Amino acid sequence: MSTHDSAEQADHGHDGPRSDHTLRESGPAIGDSANLGAHADRGHVDPDRSGRNGHHAGNDQHAGHDQHAGHDKHAGHDQHAGHDKHAGHDKHAGHDPEMFRRLFWWNLVLAVPVIVFSHMIQDWFGYSIDTAWAAWVAPIIGSVIYVWGGQPFLLGAVHEIRARQPGMMLLIALAITVAYGSSLASSLGWGELDFWWELAALIVIMLLGHWQEMKAIGQAQGALAALAELLPDRAERIEDGEPVEVAIADLKVGDVVLVRPGGRVPADGEIVDGSAAMDESMITGESRPVDRTEGDRVVAGTVSSDRAIRVRVDAIGDDTALAGIQRLVADAQSSNSRTQVLADRAAAALFYVATVAAVLTLLVWTALGDAADGVIRTVTVLVIACPHALGLAIPLVISITTATSARAGILVKDRLALERMRTVDAVMFDKTGTLTKGNHAVIDRAAVAGWDPDDMMRFAASAEADSEHPIARAIVAVGDDLGDVPTASEFDAITGRGITANVDGYEIAVGGPALLDHLDLDEPDELADRIRTWRDRGGAVLFVVHDGKVVGAITVADEIRPESRAAVDALHARGAQVIMITGDARQVADAVAAELGIDEVMAEVLPQDKDAKVAELQARGLRVAMVGDGVNDAPALARAEVGIAIGAGTDVAIESAGVVLASSDPRAVTGVIDLSRASYRKMIQNLVWATAYNVIAIPVAAGAFAFAGLTLPPAAAAVAMSLSTIIVAANAQLLRRLDLRPHEEAPIASGGG
Repeated sequence: MSTHDSAEQADHGHDGPRSDHTLRESGPAIGDSANLGAHADRGHVDPDRSGRNGHHAGNDQHAGHDQHAGHDKHAGHDQHAGHDKHAGHDKHAGHDPEMFRRLFWWNLVLAVPVIVFSHMIQDWFGYSIDTAWAAWVAPIIGSVIYVWGGQPFLLGAVHEIRARQPGMMLLIALAITVAYGSSLASSLGWGELDFWWELAALIVIMLLGHWQEMKAIGQAQGALAALAELLPDRAERIEDGEPVEVAIADLKVGDVVLVRPGGRVPADGEIVDGSAAMDESMITGESRPVDRTEGDRVVAGTVSSDRAIRVRVDAIGDDTALAGIQRLVADAQSSNSRTQVLADRAAAALFYVATVAAVLTLLVWTALGDAADGVIRTVTVLVIACPHALGLAIPLVISITTATSARAGILVKDRLALERMRTVDAVMFDKTGTLTKGNHAVIDRAAVAGWDPDDMMRFAASAEADSEHPIARAIVAVGDDLGDVPTASEFDAITGRGITANVDGYEIAVGGPALLDHLDLDEPDELADRIRTWRDRGGAVLFVVHDGKVVGAITVADEIRPESRAAVDALHARGAQVIMITGDARQVADAVAAELGIDEVMAEVLPQDKDAKVAELQARGLRVAMVGDGVNDAPALARAEVGIAIGAGTDVAIESAGVVLASSDPRAVTGVIDLSRASYRKMIQNLVWATAYNVIAIPVAAGAFAFAGLTLPPAAAAVAMSLSTIIVAANAQLLRRLDLRPHEEAPIASGGG
């Protein structure tokens, strides 16, 4: 809701109960009773705003499209801070899928002679290699495999020890080191525990598993890369009237660039030539192209669908809207959720559980007289335990939900706020600019006998000419259409009542019922029926006073967004109550609520009282999501369990909101609920899987079920360990199917099950 909803009740002469607003006969429209009083630009005192039109400062802050305030605070396209900060992600110590792929293929080739020359394999397949040097093939090549193929795991173990965060890499390093040490001792004649072929097979399979793991993880963590790909590599800068291709990095503020049909805008700027239907879906989630023309702003990464345009660059690099969104995504990905903290602790504890289990396995099987099986099963326990699956269970979900939401124009600033959204059972909408368009229009006008309605409007338009208030602008627009509007002077605001001005020597006053009270005037009886009809329809009524006499009345309305009813219905389908808060008079607010099917209305509420109303709902046991424009409702957004700033465009600098919706479509709120519920469901599924896997796998690997013939060799354990992580990653990937963009019926999203 804009400042006008509440401030105007005092500022445009509207008293509370008598404030009135209207529904347009031709379609759903409402007026703003708050908008009727002496518009806040008429003497409203606000410490944050100055001048006659001071309250419009709030309006100017709306425009994320026009002012990317705060973008300079965000990291640029190349600063993917936090991308690797997820618990468990960095346990690979900077490794990438390509490195694991290369090591896998080379070590697979090396493993062949180790396996062929293994005595156990020879016994199994009934052949024999008796040459003198044959006994040293496995130890020599096996040592190479241990040092070279095992390098990622050994270095990872060192990294974990130095960081004092023992985990999967240390477990694997212990396993292959135990196998290598036993085998080397056997080859040197210090024992008979020869595991060269098992060691080679284990390392090769571990490399294969980690190669596939890293591919799956990389796909899941592609949010920032996908955003970076929105920018073209080159731009066409206009030099001496001709387009010259340059690198994006060479663009400067003030440059004019050519964007051809189908081309991407290389930097934020203003269209200086041409017009086009811009595809902004990758930024705002709005699926339909948006018409932009000269003077309109466009942002980097958006696409000119049909025509060429020329854009004067006003923000580059880290200052662009896209850079701000990238920083937001990176911050969200690196933030810890409550569930993730629990998973991290479990993953850390699992190392010690696996280590103790491995030691006990070795001791028990050795005590039973089977040292060889004891070593094999010890290695198997160390290999099969997978803290990595636990560590990745939550971060992968966070990465994918962040990417999915960003593509839909849902920008998550506070990860915990998103988690809380699944529990919300009441959604409070600030009316103006959320459920309504916030654009006021003169719906009807009437004049007393002896006055022409057009002449009455010309006087009103002249008196309002110096005001920038939306209602004043609507009146002035009608005057402009009529033409012949005289020039006013001596403009003055009557605090809480209305405005006055001198027009052609006549004293003209415009305001709501409070203005008439101030001037000791009555509403004209001959217009009573018209005015009553306007008020019954929720209309906002202004009166025009000419030299101390009421000569006419005007009704102004603010259209209800066509998507608002679908948004309310969709929220009801998700089990949420819908509450509307507004500075409008009760009569006006009730008219809107009836039109939209809203459950509860809080009317005649001043901006400073909104957070108290949120607290009131919370005291009733409701978990509240507050939806507003982020301008004058910051305390309420902050107090609610979830604060959602709607219609922010690409302005991600709204501090009080945990979630920012780039579009103005109220149906996008349902996407936040769907995202929260789906991501939480995936987190729990991944945690249950990763925990159950370890609970079952470790006893099996230790030989607890050997009496029933159920045992696992180390190679099988390596496959199981890698598969456990791949399954976690694949399950998280299903979230990509979640469709968060508003639909006509705003269905309950079923993707990402």
